[in-house]
Amino acid sequence: MDFTPSEEQSAARGLAARIFGDLSTHERLTAAGTGTDAELWKELCAVGLPAAVEDIGLLGLVLLLEEQGRTTAQVPFAATCVYGLLAVAEHGTAEQRERLLPALRDGTAVATGAFPARGGVHSTEDGALYGAVPWVPWLREATHVLVADADLALWIVEARASGAEASAVGAEACAAGVTVEPVETTAPWSAGRLVLDGVRGVRLGNGQPGAYAAVLATARTAFAGLQAGVCAGALARAVHHTVTREQFGRPLSTNQGVLIRAADAHMDTEAIRVTAYEAAWRHDEQRACETQALTAAWWASEAGKRVVHAGQHLHGGTGADLDHPVHRHFLWGRQLDAYLGCGSEVLEELGLLLADGAEGDAS
Repeated sequence: MDFTPSEEQSAARGLAARIFGDLSTHERLTAAGTGTDAELWKELCAVGLPAAVEDIGLLGLVLLLEEQGRTTAQVPFAATCVYGLLAVAEHGTAEQRERLLPALRDGTAVATGAFPARGGVHSTEDGALYGAVPWVPWLREATHVLVADADLALWIVEARASGAEASAVGAEACAAGVTVEPVETTAPWSAGRLVLDGVRGVRLGNGQPGAYAAVLATARTAFAGLQAGVCAGALARAVHHTVTREQFGRPLSTNQGVLIRAADAHMDTEAIRVTAYEAAWRHDEQRACETQALTAAWWASEAGKRVVHAGQHLHGGTGADLDHPVHRHFLWGRQLDAYLGCGSEVLEELGLLLADGAEGDAS
């Protein structure tokens, strides 16, 4: 295994770090509320970062999402890349790639996914979809939603009206048979409740088996990378606070208890990062990566919540201020620790997968 970034990956990460650092400030995040920072999203798309993901791979995307997580930038970057660009590029037909990828690359289309499948959506033989998904991240911004039905088939659903219909009733109008109801989650992810009432979906690809599991593994890896960035950002803020704030004539960082708590948080953050890197590297090398994706997701859940709690704790009374930037990391970390399966759910999946593998080897 070699996780050393390529020249292209390093360049993309450096560009992402600069843009997120310059534009995703506390003041801009406060002004954005729970919605997307539209100007930041335009800037990311203008320099070609979403489009670059097809070239730099999932490992490159993880590196970019780390930079987003450090600043908790409110853009649908992970969702569009995972459920749009990579899903269509890897599993779509030639016609679907030609039709959908250009708009996803330049940001005029925004994708998200109704994942994981909980059995709430059913499809008919003619491709009509019925059911509801309680909450979908970035749904209020999405033009396309990747939906998994009860049989784990994947469908591309247009979430917005288009053409004359859109101009008549407004750009935010939902497509026929689709209802989007705003939902406020812990993190400000512009989420919504998705209701499907006979909307015609387009089957992703040719219905090849394993597409749902592959997209879910990709999503878990990518969002683990995002969690690594969120944790790194929370820890960096805690380090700055404890180094600059004094108590009894010396910095808080000289207290042994503070040092131990920060060291534990650092090790947890590194565990999330390295397991996400391994899963992404295996994906890019076209090796089996479902086990590694589950491992990264488990670390992102269990270690992630430890780190963001430590980040607030090390800020002392300041950490209880809901308007302090570190609180935003806490909210993101807690949202990510349950998204795509909490730690116990992921651990159960991993155990069953390992048991099936052991039985297969034995036979």
